[in-house]
Amino acid sequence: MPDVFAKTLTRKTVVSADGVEFGRVRDVTLSPDSGELHDLIVEPTKRYRSRSIDFETDENDRFLVPIERVRIVKDAIVVQY
Repeated sequence: MPDVFAKTLTRKTVVSADGVEFGRVRDVTLSPDSGELHDLIVEPTKRYRSRSIDFETDENDRFLVPIERVRIVKDAIVVQY
């Protein structure tokens, strides 16, 4: 993934590689030492709240999307799941 500022990612729509919207970025996790981006914290849409997607979740049932799964960052964020 090209270098991006973490603040530009929040509130962006997150879609699968086949174009299905499944949430919005609410926050990110960073390495405290290097500042490297680790995960996108994604609030799932109602449709995906009860669905099992191959991502870990946090205590609020938000998806933790590893940055390695991010493919494109433009108007929306495309991830592979």
